[in-house]
Amino acid sequence: MTDNPGRVTVVVATMNRLRALQRSLPRHPGPVILVDNGSTDGTSGFVRRHFPHVRVVEAGRNLGAPARNVGVRLAETPYVAFADDDSWWAPGALERAADAFDACPRLAVLGARVLVGERQRLDPVSERMRCSPLGTAADLPGPSVLGFLACGAVVRREAFLEAGGFDDVIFFFGEEERLAVDLAARGWGLAYVDDVVAHHHPAPPRDPSGRQSLAVRNAVLTAVLRRPWPVVALLSLDAVRRGPRGWHGLRTALPRLGRALAQRRKLPPDVERARRLLDNGYKS
Repeated sequence: MTDNPGRVTVVVATMNRLRALQRSLPRHPGPVILVDNGSTDGTSGFVRRHFPHVRVVEAGRNLGAPARNVGVRLAETPYVAFADDDSWWAPGALERAADAFDACPRLAVLGARVLVGERQRLDPVSERMRCSPLGTAADLPGPSVLGFLACGAVVRREAFLEAGGFDDVIFFFGEEERLAVDLAARGWGLAYVDDVVAHHHPAPPRDPSGRQSLAVRNAVLTAVLRRPWPVVALLSLDAVRRGPRGWHGLRTALPRLGRALAQRRKLPPDVERARRLLDNGYKS
């Protein structure tokens, strides 16, 4: 177990992934908060018996990504590192992350270098963040970003809660973007730091087609929440052109559309310009 001198809490959200937790939990430094999204495989009891250093919170139902909000609210440290049930932080990573937060008061999210699987392949999202066209602000520890991978992110607890954490409109998958732009809109900084490392060992997706539809749904809903209407229209048109998976994504977005519209807010011009720059850069 890696030393963690009391500045960072690790928050894990899980649901019916006991086998993955058996591998990842021993690697987490304390304190650790596990939020169980209504598992039926005995997760909570097993973790309490075998990992007494982990605080278990039973949500009683599937809260999706907002389960992490529960853990952040309960954390008593200034910084919180997220982990999936199949991910963990490299030795010394959280101490380096805490040092970066201590040195950079505007920093709200630190995106780590995420290495995938036994071959430790660099996650494509980390690669894009490393090459971010947004430059590096003088008061941030690395390239500025407007997104992150939750399983490879450390947040300033105060900033995360101020921005409302993850929301149940998106629920799960791609939940990071709305939070990222809201933090930037409030003046907080988000940065990629290459020497803070997380390991991710995901299982193959059980339903690749469903995952693609979910990505379409959540991209459109995120745009409705914060982006100009022409962006929403372009994303919707792109979904139609994708065929059945895109159509399904749009259909499943409809029941959530009312809540997205009720929470819709316009981003400050500088944040929208930065988001457009990233959009164009990722397409090239």
